[in-house]
Amino acid sequence: MQKISGVILFLILCWACAPREQTDKNASAVKDSLALDYAMGFKVYYQANNIKMVEVPQPFQGASSGYKYLLVPKDQEIPPHDADVKVIRTPLSSIACTSTTHIPLLDYIQETDKLTGFSTTDFISSEKMRARVDAGKVTELGIDKGINLERLAVLKPDMLMGYALSSDYGQFKKIEELGVPVVINAEYLEKHPLGRAEWIKFMAVFFNREKAADSVFQIIKNNYLTTQALAAQTTTRPSVVCGVVYGDAWFLPGGQNYAARILDDAGIHYLWTNDASNGYLELSFEAVYEKANQADLWIGTGPYSTLAEIRAADERYTRFKAFQQKQIYTSDARKGAKGGSEYMELGYLRPDIILNDLVKIAHPELLPEHVLYFHKKLQ
Repeated sequence: MQKISGVILFLILCWACAPREQTDKNASAVKDSLALDYAMGFKVYYQANNIKMVEVPQPFQGASSGYKYLLVPKDQEIPPHDADVKVIRTPLSSIACTSTTHIPLLDYIQETDKLTGFSTTDFISSEKMRARVDAGKVTELGIDKGINLERLAVLKPDMLMGYALSSDYGQFKKIEELGVPVVINAEYLEKHPLGRAEWIKFMAVFFNREKAADSVFQIIKNNYLTTQALAAQTTTRPSVVCGVVYGDAWFLPGGQNYAARILDDAGIHYLWTNDASNGYLELSFEAVYEKANQADLWIGTGPYSTLAEIRAADERYTRFKAFQQKQIYTSDARKGAKGGSEYMELGYLRPDIILNDLVKIAHPELLPEHVLYFHKKLQ
């Protein structure tokens, strides 16, 4: 299980490539709802005639209400429903996406060929999806409020999967006026790493691929929990500082952040673990230095890929123990063909790979055969 880029990836893809049996098309027909182990941000309820109700109760941080989507098979009549419920015809034949994190969700349920539109195609790292982009089968749409509505109207995918950071639904409303349903993916709000990974099931319901998605998730979950249990046996926990200065502030994860949770599960002492926030902290250089100048590790260096670049950016970085002992790691070791970050694309779905990397960095004796995947030591 340690060579995640080999055996585990092979197993996952084999599971996902399993034949689409009739039972997969009517996944969980005997259940009232889709089983979820960690994800808190969506629910799926099964109704008669293969109809599903999908709910996203908190589409963005602090939302007072959410969205409901009624998934109706294309050969079925649309049943009566509340005015605030959006209807999606399934299974999707085409989809437009707005975040690179949506890309592996399609890849791992074998629906790569359904992507027809994307915000900025250069950001895509997936080799399978890049081949599709290079073949001219994915239209570039633009980002957020800059989405090209004319292109989208011509493309007219069955659905656009977006994300929301606030209650501003203006651009999405314009898209829906074109006859393109919009579904909000709120995976980034999940606090547990496996909660984010489980959003593969969210994508799957629109393609009737729940069975394949669950097979993928179970492998990811089991691998993560196995490594977590291994790290829990350690008697030492090296301390860590994360992030770098952008503008006037040093950005680093809050103590309840997703990243802080993975560090803890890897047997690493995050120096801001007692912080109560789940977003990102913006601190002065001095405040970070005072607390973390003796940190054993420095993980996550933003745009910097060498020690020389860090030194050139700010001479004060060299005062940190981690710099002096060359214990600094970037999470951006893997780039797509056009420079997109594989960590930012695949990392949400594969927290097991991230965890294995972190354990290899902090406790290399526990995973002697694992080769760093997302991370790399700076030279």
